[in-house]
Amino acid sequence: MTTTLSDKEALLYRAVVISLFTWRRAEPDDPLDDDQRMGWWGDSFPAVAGDRIGSRLWLLRRRTLTPEVLRLAVDYAHEALRWMVEDGLAARVAVQAFNTVRGRLDLLVTLCDDTGGTLAQFTFNDLWRVTHAV
Repeated sequence: MTTTLSDKEALLYRAVVISLFTWRRAEPDDPLDDDQRMGWWGDSFPAVAGDRIGSRLWLLRRRTLTPEVLRLAVDYAHEALRWMVEDGLAARVAVQAFNTVRGRLDLLVTLCDDTGGTLAQFTFNDLWRVTHAV
C-alpha cells in the first residue's frame, strides 16, 4: 500500500531526511574510528552563529547495536531535528529507536503541533544500511 504525502508532509519529510542523513561534523570529544571528523563545509560559515546541518548518526555506523547505541541514535536525531522546534515548524519532536529483526536500527520520528497533535510521522527502517553505505 502506497501512502501519498500532502505537500506540507512532503516538505517536512524532506527537512527530516536532510537533517538526519547529512553528516554533521563530529564534536571534539566524539570517539572516531579513523581521523575523519566529516561534516558539511557550509557549517564553517553559518549565517546564524552555531547553526549546523545534519546529524552525528554516521558516528554509529561501525558500532554494535546495544541499548547505549539506541540511546545515542535518539540523542543524535533530537540534536539534528532541534532546529525544527526553534524555527517553529513543530512544537515538539519525538524520536524512538528500535532494535528490530536481525539487528536492524529503525527510527520513528514524530513531529507534533502546539496542541499535542501529530503534524507528521516518519519511519526510517534499517539505518545501518544507510550509515554503512560508505
